Amino acid sequence: MSGEEKEKGLVIVYTGDGKGKTTAALGLLYRASGYGLKSLMVQFMKGRMHSGEREAAACSPEGLVTIVPLGEGFTWETKDAARDRAVAQQAFDYARKESLSGGYDLVVLDEINIALRYNYIDVPQVLAWLDERPEFQHAVLTGRNAPEAIVDRADLVTEMKMIKHPFDKGILARKGVDF
Repeated sequence: MSGEEKEKGLVIVYTGDGKGKTTAALGLLYRASGYGLKSLMVQFMKGRMHSGEREAAACSPEGLVTIVPLGEGFTWETKDAARDRAVAQQAFDYARKESLSGGYDLVVLDEINIALRYNYIDVPQVLAWLDERPEFQHAVLTGRNAPEAIVDRADLVTEMKMIKHPFDKGILARKGVDF
């Protein structure tokens, strides 16, 4: 926000069992880019598989949208919990460092609530990050089962509720809709 005083950043949580949590966060990233705000999304659970959001980020003007996949897939079916904890902690450390650099107006920790639920990352360290991040920076945390302490700390919480899902009819994920 050139020439303007930046307002206090919000803490936003998208949670629930319905689809749309990451999509809502992506909407914020691209909305913010329309105002020249720099955004970072760190993906905690999603692996490096091809995705439309990363393709779009690569095309964003002046690198306004950065998406970094640091997960190794959906690890709740893990064979190595210690490794999953280490990967999640590395992702959090990276996100925290980038956030504290002050170079981003909006930081999304995509699927971090899953990492918190499985104790791959401790809730107190995420709460500490929320308090130490630059005052102007918006923080978005996505994923099912947001911990109560995160919900309590948030300024905005939206719970996505599944009513119906194409997978129930055997319809697999679709390019441009699901990834």
